[in-house]
Amino acid sequence: MQSFVINLLNGVSYGLLLFMLSAGLTLIFSMLGVLNFAHASFYMLGAYVGFSVAAHAGFWSALVIAPLIVGLIGAALERWLLRRVRVHGHLPELLLTFGAAYLLGELVKLGWGLSPLSATVPAALDGPLFTVYGAAFARYRAFMMVVSLAMLAVLYAVLRVSKAGLIVRAALTHASAVEALGHNVPRVFTGVFAA
Repeated sequence: MQSFVINLLNGVSYGLLLFMLSAGLTLIFSMLGVLNFAHASFYMLGAYVGFSVAAHAGFWSALVIAPLIVGLIGAALERWLLRRVRVHGHLPELLLTFGAAYLLGELVKLGWGLSPLSATVPAALDGPLFTVYGAAFARYRAFMMVVSLAMLAVLYAVLRVSKAGLIVRAALTHASAVEALGHNVPRVFTGVFAA
């Protein structure tokens, strides 16, 4: 029984981790029609930037600063590169994001090296949250699950309830009408890509 409960919780935590990774990819593909091969590379870059920020400013600061830095890099990629090749069709977009993934991977190797890096878990997230029949479930996994569910709630609230979500959804299918109403659709696309 202990194995089943812990494996179930671990499976749910890994599933939520995959949700965090795939939510941005799905949003970019559904909104921009771009199969972003560089998405996982941005995720990796966020981990390394977070590692570096945490070494200087602490874990909790890294949770805020690293996504902002990587989001700005993503916005720059969309604004100055992807927007220029979008007019030429899907193949140039695909090649650009594939090249960006390769380039980000090589930059990470240059910046942080090839050996694995060990990140320490902060004291508040270290240790077991609870034990089930003698098997422990870690606090950091529970924290990651809470962050994933919070991200799901925020995405739902922004995309389904807010005015910004209405603009994003309308720009998906009626970009010219949204632009006629005074909204800057390319800026909306850049914001979605950054997020």
